[in-house]
Amino acid sequence: MSGSRRPTVAVFDYGSGNVHSAVKALIRAGADAELTGDRTAALEADGLVVPGVGAFAAVREALAAHRGDEIIERRLAGGRAVLGICVGMQVLFAHGVERGAEVDGLGEWPGVITELDAPVLPHMGWNTVEPGAGSVLFRGIEHERFYFVHSFAAQSWELDVIPPFPEPSLTWATHGSRFLAAVENGPLSATQFHPEKSGDAGIQLLRNWISTL
Repeated sequence: MSGSRRPTVAVFDYGSGNVHSAVKALIRAGADAELTGDRTAALEADGLVVPGVGAFAAVREALAAHRGDEIIERRLAGGRAVLGICVGMQVLFAHGVERGAEVDGLGEWPGVITELDAPVLPHMGWNTVEPGAGSVLFRGIEHERFYFVHSFAAQSWELDVIPPFPEPSLTWATHGSRFLAAVENGPLSATQFHPEKSGDAGIQLLRNWISTL
């Protein structure tokens, strides 16, 4: 981000719940943000946010119906920023398992989304995280708490990075079992929690992401 220009951010509208709070949070964080299902707008924005609530299979199906998988792939091929949120993070992995059925994800990262091994589900409320080395998203907010609502998550990281590509920054959290709270991997970032529901810390995280656009 340079000068006083506000980067454009498209929040992809494919029917996944009420995402107006994400648009408002992005605007507050310094972006010119809009909710859109328009393919051209989603491709051409400086940043694309992919929200997601509900079941893995339903989100994956809705994304495909709106050509979201193609839009994400094209943006990443061009090194253009994408941020997945909640189930929008989960569907970036290769597979999701819900009620014993395995569903294909977008396959941007290897691995399977599985149910947390915790005494109480869903994991709902505020939790601390363990930011990864070199994290940009958590710069200045390493010790803050963020708002989670989920029962499933990525509980391992299986991507082998070959030099000269940089190692991803992995942020972990714990609820019963340890799981990935965020991933920063080149132009592709994602959070399991909801930045737009995480108060000032969430706004700062979005501001940190916007600063890279």
